[in-house]
Amino acid sequence: MDLADVSVRMLAASLLTFVIGGTAWTQPAPGAPPAVGIVEAIRRPITETSEFLGRIEAVNRVNVVARVTAFLEERLFVEGAELKKGDPLYRLERGPFEADLASKQAQVAQLQAMLENAKLTTERAATLLGGPAGQQSTYDAAIANQRSLEAQVQAAQAQVDASRINLDYTMISTPIDGKIGRTAVTEGNVVGPSSGVLTTIVSQNPMYVTFPVPLRQGLELRERYGPQGGLEAVVIRLRLPDGRMYGKSGKLNFVDNTIAQNTDTITVRGEIANPILRAPSAAGVTVHELTDGEFVTVLLEGVQPIEVLAVPRSAVLSDQQGDYVLTVGAGDKAEQRRIQLGQSTPTIASVISGLAAGDKVIVEGLQRVRPGQAVSPGPASALILSSMKAGAGDAPLEPDHGGATGPRPEDNKR
Repeated sequence: MDLADVSVRMLAASLLTFVIGGTAWTQPAPGAPPAVGIVEAIRRPITETSEFLGRIEAVNRVNVVARVTAFLEERLFVEGAELKKGDPLYRLERGPFEADLASKQAQVAQLQAMLENAKLTTERAATLLGGPAGQQSTYDAAIANQRSLEAQVQAAQAQVDASRINLDYTMISTPIDGKIGRTAVTEGNVVGPSSGVLTTIVSQNPMYVTFPVPLRQGLELRERYGPQGGLEAVVIRLRLPDGRMYGKSGKLNFVDNTIAQNTDTITVRGEIANPILRAPSAAGVTVHELTDGEFVTVLLEGVQPIEVLAVPRSAVLSDQQGDYVLTVGAGDKAEQRRIQLGQSTPTIASVISGLAAGDKVIVEGLQRVRPGQAVSPGPASALILSSMKAGAGDAPLEPDHGGATGPRPEDNKR
């Protein structure tokens, strides 16, 4: 046996001794009470949250249609680009409308010339009216003809204005700031008011989020936030379809005045910022996080935190009778406490009833404990304590869905 082989054997023996020794240190002696980690139930501020399914809606949405009938000569935008109010979209054939405008202007000029002649005739009739050759009927006829021509000039001028408006309609522009969709027509087609929607443009920033609230829950929210300022007491946050939390918050700005009879819900709307994620491309195409029509999860959070009795969410177990926790009671024996849960964060469960501040709740080693069994309590791990601390100040409450989450499957096998 050479020196290298001896060294390898000694190293292996040392590692085996370390592993066996470490395992023996962490496991209780046979027959000893199982070690458990505990935390005290304490009162702490936490943010209430109610959760709803909502849809993103553009604040402004315009279906672009042609207002005159003409050939489409050119599309002037890039599909998907973000445009400003007044940017050109389509150019229609202008020739027929320019000719029509010129014809109407010529008609106005002709009538104006006739009106000038009628005014001269009226002046001569008025002059003769004072002499022996003047007749009242001649003067009256001149006045009537002059006034008729004045009305005809006004009508012709109105026709000029209408023709000029139609000529302007051959250049179709965007009426709002927003992102434009795909075009429904291409160059060379005849378009008009009956052609349907040419394209759609929707505003991007801010966005609306609308969501139905069950009437009963709406009444609860009104009772909860009414004394705190109503809509101003609520902040909107969004969970995106991929599970990420959206980085902006918003405010409620509308509650419908009618209950939907088929669903017994009331529609609520909020407004939230939707800035550009990155610089526009060379073609002007932009990317925003929120898109018109997108489904999101809406979280309504109270502006003012409330104080609740809190325990780690992983300490809450469930069975057919409901939720419960295991606590350390007299004589260091495990006790089962039936509890009623309020809303919770991913790390903290708020307890409405069943516990008191200062109760020692078992959070680690649950799989080794049965009610009435003696245990060896000790402080919970630093990971549990740090998650409790972080959850209390940073994470909003999530709605309770009728059962706790967090415990392992074996924890529920009692």
